Amino acid sequence: MALTGGEIRLDRGHEGRVAYLTLDHGKYNVITWETRNVMADRFAEIDADDTVQLVVIRGEGEHFSSGGDIAGFMEVEPVDFTDLGHHVTAPARSPKPVITAVDGYCFGVGFELALSSDIRLATARSQFALPEMNLGMIPGSGGTQRLARLIGLSRAKYHVLTAERINAEQAGDWGLLAGVTEDRAALDGEVERLVAKMLGFSPLAARTAKEVLDRGADGPLYTGIELERKAYSMLRASHDFAEGVAAFNDKRTPKFRGR
Repeated sequence: MALTGGEIRLDRGHEGRVAYLTLDHGKYNVITWETRNVMADRFAEIDADDTVQLVVIRGEGEHFSSGGDIAGFMEVEPVDFTDLGHHVTAPARSPKPVITAVDGYCFGVGFELALSSDIRLATARSQFALPEMNLGMIPGSGGTQRLARLIGLSRAKYHVLTAERINAEQAGDWGLLAGVTEDRAALDGEVERLVAKMLGFSPLAARTAKEVLDRGADGPLYTGIELERKAYSMLRASHDFAEGVAAFNDKRTPKFRGR
C-alpha cells in the first residue's frame, strides 16, 4: 500500500538530553500515512522522558521532504482526513523546544512539520512551498494558519493560492527562518552550536517560555502579558531561578535541575 513505508529514526545525544528525529524515506523523504503515526509515537516517547530537554528534526539525504504521499491520498476515507494534521504537528504540542534543520526541498506536509517546530534553520539552497493547489486541494496540517501567523496574511495568501516557492533568502528575511547557512555541513554545525547553548539553560524556563509565547500569540496582548506575569511569578519560586541567581553572584556556571 502507498500509505505505508518510511521511517523516523530516533537517536539520542548529549547524554540523552537531546532527541534527534531523522526522516528517512528515499531520496525525497516522502511522508506517508504511516510516517505521520510514527511521528506521534516518537513525540509521545520523547515527551514522557524527563531526561530529554531538546528535540532536533532533520532529513536524511539531500532533501528534508518533498511532501506527502500523494498516491496514498485516495486510499484514505474522507472522514479519516479530519485528524490529518494532528500527528505530524506533534512538535507544536510538545512541551520541549523543537529545532528543525532543513536542507533542500521542504514542501507540503514537510513544510507544515517545520512550521510546527519552534526554531527553523536551513541551508541557502533550501526551498519551501505549499503546493496543494496543484492538486485541487489546500494544506491540511496547519499550513494555512501557521504560515499566516509567521509571515503575515498577505504573503501567506500569495504563496498558498499560487503554490509558488519561497527561497531560503526570502524565508530568512521574512522571519520564517532563524538562520540560513551556506551548506549542510554548516547547518549541522549551527544546529550543534545552538543545542549546546540551549542545554545550558533551565529546562523548566525553556518549557515555560515556549508555552507563554505560543499561548500569548493566539490571544489579545493584555492576555499574553497577564500570562507572562503569572509564569514569571511561578518561576520565581523555582530551584532553577534561585540557582541561576546564586551562580551569577558567584560568577560560576549554574547547575539547573528543571524544577
